[in-house]
Amino acid sequence: MLKTALRNVLAHKARLLMTVLAVTLGVAFVSGTLVFADSSTAAHRAAVSKDYADIAVTVTPKDPPPGAPGAAGSAGDAGSAGSAGDEHATVLDDALARKLAGLPGVAAVRPSADGLATLNSSNGTPLRTGRIWAHRAAAYVPGADGKDGRHPLTEGRAPRDGEEIAVDSGTAAAGRFRIGAEITLATDGPAMTKRLVGVVTTRDTRVTAGGTLVLFDKATAQQLFASPGRYTSIDLSAVPGTDAAELARRVAALLPADRAEATTGAAQAAQQAVLVDTLTRGNEKLSLVFAGVALFIGSFLIVNTFTMLVARRTREIALLRAIGATRRQVVRSLLWEAVVLGLAASALGFLLGLGIASVLPEILSTAGESLPRGPLVIGPLPVAAALAVGVGVTVLAAWLPSRKAARIAPVEAMRAAEQPPTATASRVRGAAGALLLALGAGLLLSLAGAKDASEDNLRSAMSGCALLVIAMIVLAPLLAVPVLRLSGRLTGRLGITGHLAHRNALRDPRRTAATASALMVSTALVAGLAVIGHSTGQALDRRAAAGLAADYVISTHTSSAGIDPAAVQRVSATPGVRTATAVTDSTLFIGGGVRQISGVDPAAALSVMELDFVNGSLKDLGPGRIALSSTLARANGVRTGDRIDARIGSRGQDLTPYTVVGVYEDNPTAQDALGARTEVQRGSLDPGSVQRVLVRAEVGADRGADGGATKDRLRTATGNNPLLQVQDRQELVQEASGSLSTLLTLTYGLLAIGGVIAALGIMNTLAMSVSDRTREIGVLRAIGMDRAGIRRTIRLESLAVAAFGTLLGLASGLFGAWTVGALTNGALKDYSLALPWGTLLLVCLISLATGAVAAALPARHASSLSPLEAVAEL
Repeated sequence: MLKTALRNVLAHKARLLMTVLAVTLGVAFVSGTLVFADSSTAAHRAAVSKDYADIAVTVTPKDPPPGAPGAAGSAGDAGSAGSAGDEHATVLDDALARKLAGLPGVAAVRPSADGLATLNSSNGTPLRTGRIWAHRAAAYVPGADGKDGRHPLTEGRAPRDGEEIAVDSGTAAAGRFRIGAEITLATDGPAMTKRLVGVVTTRDTRVTAGGTLVLFDKATAQQLFASPGRYTSIDLSAVPGTDAAELARRVAALLPADRAEATTGAAQAAQQAVLVDTLTRGNEKLSLVFAGVALFIGSFLIVNTFTMLVARRTREIALLRAIGATRRQVVRSLLWEAVVLGLAASALGFLLGLGIASVLPEILSTAGESLPRGPLVIGPLPVAAALAVGVGVTVLAAWLPSRKAARIAPVEAMRAAEQPPTATASRVRGAAGALLLALGAGLLLSLAGAKDASEDNLRSAMSGCALLVIAMIVLAPLLAVPVLRLSGRLTGRLGITGHLAHRNALRDPRRTAATASALMVSTALVAGLAVIGHSTGQALDRRAAAGLAADYVISTHTSSAGIDPAAVQRVSATPGVRTATAVTDSTLFIGGGVRQISGVDPAAALSVMELDFVNGSLKDLGPGRIALSSTLARANGVRTGDRIDARIGSRGQDLTPYTVVGVYEDNPTAQDALGARTEVQRGSLDPGSVQRVLVRAEVGADRGADGGATKDRLRTATGNNPLLQVQDRQELVQEASGSLSTLLTLTYGLLAIGGVIAALGIMNTLAMSVSDRTREIGVLRAIGMDRAGIRRTIRLESLAVAAFGTLLGLASGLFGAWTVGALTNGALKDYSLALPWGTLLLVCLISLATGAVAAALPARHASSLSPLEAVAEL
């Protein structure tokens, strides 16, 4: 029986090759993703290890306790926590460095003044603003040889005073900087202009993964990020043979326990590796999604192939039974075929996966994320996964057809064709499909009123969609007959070729349904994601500029840096500006929750915000008085004139009674609550804090060619500060829509995978169909049908199958998107179902084109058959 299995595999090489390709795609994505994950992790850790290779212990200031100066409002990084006058952050000084240098086991001491700095590129736009935490700034600290071993110079020289800087080579390339160029940058305040005098290299993974690095001379770095004579950290290198943990304990004993701490370099490397791995984990998940979809859709091709092989070998299997083969031997024979195919697919898929793993860093780095490079790491998990996926999926897909083959009685050898399913089998299939459809649709419909995107509801939505797809797969053979009969009215008008194509598709509804299932699944996924993405994009577009009457918004890239009050005054005096209103954003602790409050000038707010008051107004806004959005007011059960306890900002611990002077319709620009700017600023750590400036331009100044000039003047008024961005309404909408790029990438990727596998499935089915109908095609040729007619018949049959799968996929995808969209509405208030007609039309055209392309080879083969040889086939 083993020899029989191997002979059958070799006898159908071309046909089974397409099945191997389907499994190979899934194995390649799975193994490639796992190898990429292992290699990326190893490269991250190797890069981080280099960062801390010469560091045994690092001393840093401790975060101050709550309520202490500097307890909040830092730049979001331990290295930038220091500021002049903050005693908690300036405990590290030269005296402490000298004491540490005298400890046993300490080879060298390197104090640092580190922080954050954002630069403008050579064209004046902020450079790499996506990750402010990775915009590193530090001091160039030369050693005894006059060089900084951590930042080797590759061009120019080191900065010598406060007017000079150096940058790393990646930053220089991204910003198109040249030695001698004037560069605009900012730390946490007004913009500065410095001259570039040097280019260095760095091993800091935060920089190499898409960040920037700026180096100042030591005195300037201390002034910016700590205070004169003080540091943000002190690194210690150890004498060879010294235990880092023991050295850390000695250092800790020398430090003030509540003001500084010691951490080993190994612990810092581990923390940094976890950070970078977390930031890049989404790339691995996206690849695994593609792998799962490829396997899921490919399984239909495998099942269909083995089902058709069993049907075509009915006589052979029956004869084997007649000469003494047991049912178990027949099952084993077919499963051995699946094992052989699975092993071949696993080997090919693993090799292809290595290629995918090698190019993924290049592909993913184009998104502004420069991943560290390193050799491919091939562990036991990717190899085991390739075998489990390739062999396991193929064997499971072949198990049902093999069981069916085992039930073939020897008498079946006398029959020339496969028998249709019995009425009982059809009823069982219909009942099972109806039950699954009811369960899936019922689960999705139950979520329609939830409007809550909680994890439990999302899990239920995914389960409902899965049940819905499985139900459509089960019901597809029963739905094929009425749908194909309906489509037959169209193809019948194309003459005898259309009629024959229609009859051929109806000849075996189960085979047609199995062939169309791969296309149905991919179409359902793509259509559903496209509808949800389009609807979400429109909601984000509406929300981005909702409630905004201003023409421009000036805002910060960071939550810590505010807008310089002097810049606000310059914006107000800019030609073409009619009104410029400063807005202070802060947190509002109210009703046991945390909301957002905007501090505005009551007299000017109405000119830059579209506020629709349910009752009350802004005219009474002032100390002890706030206005609430309708949602917040309803949640706390208050109306205009009521008093409610709340706290603005992080200063103070006690709640204060506030009078509600008005309730307005929900407004993204105004946020959850409105207060007088002076009142909101009192609760902030920075009394003059301003996070946004809403600008209303003069009539006509924000339109046409002058719009760009106005925007340029506003940028100039802000000092071209790279921490600030000037956006008009259209740019706000585009920025909001940009968050959907990952979803769109996923959608088109799924469409490509589904299209390829569906094309293989249709091609496989048609090839077998042509082989089964050799005599029929010979008769048609003998009675006068030309080769073009044969080709047209095969193509129309393929289009009928593709249209059937596309129709079921669209119905499933649209229904799923409609029900799942209710959950999105819970997280995005402006969400409403909107159909992307262009995308859906494109999906339909691509699906039909898949059918046409898949028919090319089988149609060519059918038309090339000789009439005499075809009629002579037995």
